[in-house]
Amino acid sequence: MSWEDGIWKGVPYTPGEQPKRDNLIKLNTNECPYPPAPGVEKKLKEMEFGRFRLYPDPEASSLVDALSGYYHVPSDQIFVGIGSDDVLAMAFLTFFRNGREILFPNITYSFYDVWANLYNIPFRQIPLKEDFSIDPSDYKRENGGVVIANPNAPTSLFMPLSGIREILDANRESVVIVDEAYIDFGGETALPLIDEYENLLVVRTFSKSRAMAGMRIGYAFGSKKLIGYLQDAKFSFNSYTMNMPSLELGVEAVKDDAYFKEVCGKIVATRDRVAEELKALGFTMPKSSTNFLFASHEKVPAKELFEAMKKEGILVRFFDKPILNRYLRITIGTDEQMDTMITFLKGYLASK
Repeated sequence: MSWEDGIWKGVPYTPGEQPKRDNLIKLNTNECPYPPAPGVEKKLKEMEFGRFRLYPDPEASSLVDALSGYYHVPSDQIFVGIGSDDVLAMAFLTFFRNGREILFPNITYSFYDVWANLYNIPFRQIPLKEDFSIDPSDYKRENGGVVIANPNAPTSLFMPLSGIREILDANRESVVIVDEAYIDFGGETALPLIDEYENLLVVRTFSKSRAMAGMRIGYAFGSKKLIGYLQDAKFSFNSYTMNMPSLELGVEAVKDDAYFKEVCGKIVATRDRVAEELKALGFTMPKSSTNFLFASHEKVPAKELFEAMKKEGILVRFFDKPILNRYLRITIGTDEQMDTMITFLKGYLASK
């Protein structure tokens, strides 16, 4: 026997590259290209340094109440955590303990299978259709839970709410998680359905549309009973999951609705413009409902383009996996950043 015999040795999630050098155009991790709301900066400057010696509110009441007011959902139906990754990991730990396979697409957020393996949860990855869409009928089978990213990543596609409802109707005895990390850029939220389906958990993040990836704020909506189970697991794991600055700055981000909508609108407009320019250069891609494009060139391999762009100081995401290795996931940056990328691609592709 060795002390290593009982250690988990799974394959961890691989995040997008976070380079240390400056002067890069960073379009590889779906971060927001704009700063957080002005009120966030103001609050940051006003923070009392001495308060950091105290523990934060374990119930995150100020942030929960702010979300409750904004989304018109009772506070006891809201859960917050350290980014949506923390919320999702806690949900996997809490809800998928019945020994039955959970279901999620074979092409989706690649943390799902990592959490399943970490917690010894059996799972089945359901193939997407040829057009990368999800077929709700594939989820009408025995299972211990369902996880759907909507819009999906990295495909960027949104499944109509009728499809989510179809999955929920077929799985009233399992918890269904709808991961809405990108919902603010397109599609229709499943949030209204939490009053109809007691087993539905809708997960969101501040990292994309609210420009606060560095603050690590995630949240979820569900029935009072479902959220209660999550809270019990949280307080059995770590009572103080949200730090004080994240709580206070998160509240300020929620307050400025006009800025939030302005940022989302700018990203969507840039996304749609750049999609057309990429198509003119020979790229194809699904119609995006996210803050990124999932693009494949008709002649030049994705890996070649990825390496050429990186050499030029333009970072995009390349997944070296079957099917995915034909595509680049390109985060939408500022108009200036995207114009620089398009100019480079025009020159590079013209030389081929």
